[in-house]
Amino acid sequence: MSATELNWFKSSYSDSSNPSDCVEIATTPTLIHIRDSKSPQGPRLALAPTAWAEFIPYASGS
Repeated sequence: MSATELNWFKSSYSDSSNPSDCVEIATTPTLIHIRDSKSPQGPRLALAPTAWAEFIPYASGS
């Protein structure tokens, strides 16, 4: 699936103090896609939902 076919939105885990610096995510039934909002055509990650769930506490400092 191409980046333009996905429904991207700002992750609630992004720092809201600088709106231009954020992580965007797009979900599909089998993958969570992650990209830098400043570079929408640049590299992106794709994680299984279980890996995303394990990553969130680490990334948010919880």
